[in-house]
Amino acid sequence: MLEFQNNWVLFIFVVLVLSTLVQAFYYLGVFSRLSFFKAKSTENNHQLPAVSVIIAARNEYNNLEKNLKFILDQDYPNFEVIVVNDCSWDDSQKLLEYYQEQYAHLKICEIKEQEKYPTGKKFALTLGIKAAQNSCLFFTDADCVPASNQWLRLMQSKFDNNKEIVLGYSPYRKYNTFLNLFIRFESCFTAMAYFSAALGKNAFMGVGRNLAYTRELFFKHKGFAKHQHILSGDDDLHVNQTATANNVAIQLNPQSFMLTEPKKNYEEWQRQKTRHSSTGKFYQLKHQVFLGGYYASHLLFYTSMILLLVFMFNWQIVLGIYLFRLLVQNVILYGVLKKLQGIQLLWFLPFLDVIYLLYIFIFGSVGLFTKQKKIW
Repeated sequence: MLEFQNNWVLFIFVVLVLSTLVQAFYYLGVFSRLSFFKAKSTENNHQLPAVSVIIAARNEYNNLEKNLKFILDQDYPNFEVIVVNDCSWDDSQKLLEYYQEQYAHLKICEIKEQEKYPTGKKFALTLGIKAAQNSCLFFTDADCVPASNQWLRLMQSKFDNNKEIVLGYSPYRKYNTFLNLFIRFESCFTAMAYFSAALGKNAFMGVGRNLAYTRELFFKHKGFAKHQHILSGDDDLHVNQTATANNVAIQLNPQSFMLTEPKKNYEEWQRQKTRHSSTGKFYQLKHQVFLGGYYASHLLFYTSMILLLVFMFNWQIVLGIYLFRLLVQNVILYGVLKKLQGIQLLWFLPFLDVIYLLYIFIFGSVGLFTKQKKIW
């Protein structure tokens, strides 16, 4: 019985070592791309073409009133802003018409609610894209505000060398709550993953709060046709479908960030994350393997570590392995969080790392078995 138990302890120890090495590979071999990335100074060095900004808004009167003017007042020579009023029953339309009197470059597309033919965000965005007059399209949401009036210039500057997609960053505003702390950490971690993958010529997603791509790319891939039946995914699934090794650029200048208002309570946040997590199973297989490898090794690391402590294995060795991984994490995340303006999160890393594992396990399981509702 003792020999059997010892064999199991040896097996668990091997799992701990291997999972630690896999985690180290992700941090040192993948996430380090973003941590040590230095952008070339290409901003504002070429002629600026006319561009289109597209916002789909449904009952967003308060957010439009607060944020839209910062989009309309961008320091850019020639651009249009298209707001698709997606079946709103508040006073959004009146507000947009008021703004239109002041800003000639604001266009309004209004969708009327039809009970027999319900629409979703992808339909609204498609309508906005068809109405756009320019090739380069920029996307954000009504609850977002650019960090500066240079957002368009900075994002547009990355459309060089035949790039068709530009991935931007959209951090959440800071509030002194635990939920907000974790929302900001999860957002930074997600950004680290998709920026690092893009730098490795293997882009798998983008965030629609700060995203740009060409009109030609959209229609070449028949828009959202492949995933039109899925409620979410207008950003990550579209990038997953259209990104290649050479057509994606990233923009990390803090002035290009798109600040977003986070969810304030757990119920709203849970609904949002349940919807978002259900799209991952539609990613290309190589991207599912890429993400799954990290999450599986993360889970095995903590599980095996806890089991070894339960079996009274040498705690000094376990602690040494844990501190090694923590050191690797801190070295890489320092550079990442500094770029993403979330360096304060590093102080809470040991705690947030465990919470993040529980989050992935819970919402990953929910997403795997959640069937997306059709919108028609």
